[in-house]
Amino acid sequence: MRTDSVLRYEAMGALMQTLGPVDTERFISMIKRDTFDYTEWRRSAWNDMTIEEVYREAAAQSKEPIREK
Repeated sequence: MRTDSVLRYEAMGALMQTLGPVDTERFISMIKRDTFDYTEWRRSAWNDMTIEEVYREAAAQSKEPIREK
């Protein structure tokens, strides 16, 4: 398990690489001022989808091949 410091460092690196410095700062500002409850969102995010649909969507987003059963 990573320490909090290592996790913050790696997360900032990933954000900077993906978003660039300006959008990384915008994203962090949004997170700080938003009252978004990630845990609650996760509980209800995919209630209308089957596990197979969630898997196919995740595989499509990650651009990894879909493994058939």
